[in-house]
Amino acid sequence: MPVIKILPHHEYCPEGAEISASAGTSICEALLEHDIKIEHACDMSCACTTCHVIVRQGYETLNEAEEEEEDLLDRAWGLEPQSRLSCQAILAQQDVTIEIPKYTINHARENH
Repeated sequence: MPVIKILPHHEYCPEGAEISASAGTSICEALLEHDIKIEHACDMSCACTTCHVIVRQGYETLNEAEEEEEDLLDRAWGLEPQSRLSCQAILAQQDVTIEIPKYTINHARENH
Protein backbone atom coordinates (compact mmCIF):
# COMPACT_ATOMS: atom_id res chain seq x y z
CA MET A 1 0.00 0.00 0.00
CA PRO A 2 1.61 3.29 -1.06
CA VAL A 3 2.33 6.05 1.44
CA ILE A 4 1.60 9.70 0.73
CA LYS A 5 3.91 12.04 2.61
CA ILE A 6 2.30 15.47 2.95
CA LEU A 7 4.69 18.34 3.59
CA PRO A 8 3.54 20.81 6.27
CA HIS A 9 0.80 23.25 5.22
CA HIS A 10 -0.24 26.02 7.61
CA GLU A 11 -3.97 25.28 7.34
CA TYR A 12 -4.58 21.71 6.19
CA CYS A 13 -1.70 19.83 7.77
CA PRO A 14 0.48 22.04 10.00
CA GLU A 15 2.77 19.22 11.16
CA GLY A 16 2.85 17.39 7.86
CA ALA A 17 1.67 13.78 7.73
CA GLU A 18 2.18 10.35 6.25
CA ILE A 19 -0.89 8.38 5.23
CA SER A 20 -1.46 5.06 3.50
CA ALA A 21 -3.88 4.61 0.63
CA SER A 22 -4.76 1.86 -1.78
CA ALA A 23 -3.31 1.89 -5.27
CA GLY A 24 -5.98 3.19 -7.66
CA THR A 25 -7.09 5.89 -5.22
CA SER A 26 -6.74 9.56 -6.12
CA ILE A 27 -4.53 11.68 -3.91
CA CYS A 28 -7.54 13.90 -3.12
CA GLU A 29 -9.66 10.95 -1.98
CA ALA A 30 -6.82 9.67 0.20
CA LEU A 31 -6.31 13.06 1.85
CA LEU A 32 -10.01 13.47 2.58
CA GLU A 33 -10.28 9.92 3.97
CA HIS A 34 -7.55 10.85 6.47
CA ASP A 35 -9.21 14.13 7.54
CA ILE A 36 -6.85 16.37 5.56
CA LYS A 37 -9.53 18.68 4.22
CA ILE A 38 -7.97 19.84 0.96
CA GLU A 39 -10.29 22.02 -1.08
CA HIS A 40 -12.12 20.33 -3.93
CA ALA A 41 -14.76 22.82 -5.03
CA CYS A 42 -15.90 20.83 -8.07
CA ASP A 43 -16.37 17.60 -6.10
CA MET A 44 -13.43 15.97 -7.88
CA SER A 45 -14.88 16.31 -11.38
CA CYS A 46 -11.80 17.97 -12.95
CA ALA A 47 -13.54 21.31 -13.33
CA CYS A 48 -11.46 23.61 -11.09
CA THR A 49 -7.96 23.89 -9.61
CA THR A 50 -8.68 24.02 -5.88
CA CYS A 51 -7.14 20.57 -5.21
CA HIS A 52 -3.85 21.46 -6.92
CA VAL A 53 -0.79 19.78 -5.39
CA ILE A 54 2.88 19.68 -6.28
CA VAL A 55 4.34 16.18 -6.36
CA ARG A 56 7.84 16.49 -4.88
CA GLN A 57 8.68 12.78 -5.15
CA GLY A 58 7.05 9.99 -7.11
CA TYR A 59 5.55 12.12 -9.90
CA GLU A 60 6.48 9.57 -12.56
CA THR A 61 4.62 6.79 -10.71
CA LEU A 62 1.22 8.49 -11.03
CA ASN A 63 -1.10 8.07 -13.99
CA GLU A 64 -0.43 10.43 -16.89
CA ALA A 65 -2.33 13.74 -16.81
CA GLU A 66 -4.99 14.04 -19.48
CA GLU A 67 -5.40 17.14 -21.63
CA GLU A 68 -8.37 18.44 -19.63
CA GLU A 69 -6.32 18.39 -16.42
CA GLU A 70 -3.34 20.04 -18.10
CA ASP A 71 -5.55 22.83 -19.43
CA LEU A 72 -6.94 23.50 -15.95
CA LEU A 73 -3.50 23.42 -14.35
CA ASP A 74 -2.52 26.38 -16.51
CA ARG A 75 -4.83 28.43 -14.24
CA ALA A 76 -3.53 27.10 -10.92
CA TRP A 77 -1.70 29.36 -8.49
CA GLY A 78 1.97 28.43 -8.08
CA LEU A 79 2.08 26.06 -11.04
CA GLU A 80 5.25 23.94 -11.27
CA PRO A 81 6.34 21.20 -13.70
CA GLN A 82 5.28 18.53 -11.17
CA SER A 83 1.86 20.06 -10.48
CA ARG A 84 -1.21 17.83 -10.57
CA LEU A 85 -4.86 18.11 -9.65
CA SER A 86 -5.05 15.74 -6.71
CA CYS A 87 -8.50 14.55 -7.82
CA GLN A 88 -6.97 13.28 -11.07
CA ALA A 89 -3.63 11.96 -9.75
CA ILE A 90 -4.09 8.22 -9.20
CA LEU A 91 -1.70 6.32 -6.95
CA ALA A 92 0.23 3.31 -8.18
CA GLN A 93 2.19 1.05 -5.82
CA GLN A 94 4.95 3.57 -5.06
CA ASP A 95 5.13 6.21 -2.33
CA VAL A 96 4.74 9.89 -3.18
CA THR A 97 5.56 13.17 -1.45
CA ILE A 98 3.26 16.13 -2.05
CA GLU A 99 3.11 19.79 -1.19
CA ILE A 100 -0.19 21.63 -0.98
CA PRO A 101 0.38 25.15 -2.31
CA LYS A 102 -0.05 28.02 0.10
CA TYR A 103 -2.85 29.59 -1.94
CA THR A 104 -5.67 28.38 -4.12
CA ILE A 105 -7.98 30.13 -6.57
CA ASN A 106 -11.43 29.57 -5.12
CA HIS A 107 -14.03 32.28 -5.39
CA ALA A 108 -16.74 30.23 -3.65
CA ARG A 109 -15.02 28.74 -0.65
CA GLU A 110 -17.49 26.98 1.64
CA ASN A 111 -17.49 26.04 5.33
CA HIS A 112 -15.10 28.85 6.36
